[in-house]
Amino acid sequence: MNEAGPRARRRLGNTDIEISPIGLGTWQFAEGKLFDRLVYECLPQEVAKGIVVTALEGGINWFDTAEAYGWGRSERCLAGALQAAGASDEDVVIATKWFPSMRTSASIGKTIVARKKCLKPYSISLFQVHQPIAFSSVESQMDAMADLVEFGLVRSVGISNFSAGWMRRADVRLRSRGLSLASNQVKISLLNRTVETNKVLATAKELGITLIAWSPLEMGVLTGKFHRDPSLLDARPFGRRLVMKRLLERSAGLVRLLEEVGEANGVSAAVVALSWLVNFYGDTVVAIPGASSVSQMEQNVIANEFKLSEGEMNGIDEASREFTRRSFSVGG
Repeated sequence: MNEAGPRARRRLGNTDIEISPIGLGTWQFAEGKLFDRLVYECLPQEVAKGIVVTALEGGINWFDTAEAYGWGRSERCLAGALQAAGASDEDVVIATKWFPSMRTSASIGKTIVARKKCLKPYSISLFQVHQPIAFSSVESQMDAMADLVEFGLVRSVGISNFSAGWMRRADVRLRSRGLSLASNQVKISLLNRTVETNKVLATAKELGITLIAWSPLEMGVLTGKFHRDPSLLDARPFGRRLVMKRLLERSAGLVRLLEEVGEANGVSAAVVALSWLVNFYGDTVVAIPGASSVSQMEQNVIANEFKLSEGEMNGIDEASREFTRRSFSVGG
């Protein structure tokens, strides 16, 4: 096993913010109510605290949440868990998101007080537009975000699920304000590599923008546990179960390889999949796997420092491309 140096860090875009290659996604902290219950069951506060403590002790220093994750519940749970862990504001990087649907850019300034209240006493290092559909232009949204940076309310600006063209427009507007776009949060995994063909990856590399991969383990499909025991799907929330069933059969060969590589290195398939993702694209891609238990968080911690050999990286790359070729040939 070839490991990186302890406490690996990367720059977030062109900012001076340093983050671990792997952060923690915290939608699961939203208490599993209303729409959120279709994706995550309710997670007890004590479990959330244990997950956060494990992350911090293992060198993971940043946490991604959002207004829409329980409309403040995830943010409050995260802040409470960080306080219980004794983390200071200087110890952590917090990323959250403004939800644009059915809103104009004026909502960004109006709702930042609520975001900061939910996350108190922690500051917002990265404030992101959650998705591209809003009642205001990209430029108007970036102006509102830039205002927050100038007022010292947030440190940097990101977006989520934006195309390459819209990502470039956002960056151009921010540069006119003396800033630059820090990140674009998009879906990337061994089962979804569309960033390579839709110009998002190329644009990110050109502009120095960090890509934050959400769902990097495809809701647990890449861990292999559902291939070994498909009955485990029955206990998953309805929304997740529908998506996962479609992926299981086609991904069997790739997951077998992840398990073989993991066994050879004394780590799990999940560790292999995450390590591949945050290293294959250089420093451009970081990941925010979730964790619903301390044991899952422990795997994320291992992946944060673990590195594969060049041969292992290339073999996994080819198996992943074979999956995407077969998926395309049968209509996705």
